[in-house]
Amino acid sequence: MAQIRIHDPKTYQQYLDKVDEVFIKYRGKYLSVENNPVILEGGWNYTRCVLIQFESKEDFEIWYQSADYQEILKYRLASAECDSILIKGLS
Repeated sequence: MAQIRIHDPKTYQQYLDKVDEVFIKYRGKYLSVENNPVILEGGWNYTRCVLIQFESKEDFEIWYQSADYQEILKYRLASAECDSILIKGLS
């Protein structure tokens, strides 16, 4: 799960232009992409929340460490602050 605070939309768009292709190649699945979540408790100082799924931690690591993803990750890192966590789903 990632909570993202975009500060350079133009550079972030370079990430968005290619991320879906790379994500699908590594069998990732989007569960939610939300720009306006309903805040139930606490505060939320982000511009986007993304929840993704992979079949296993190993599949996630292969995607995240892949040359394909690393090539575009630089755009996200340059254009946004991101608080991300890796959590295990229920079986």
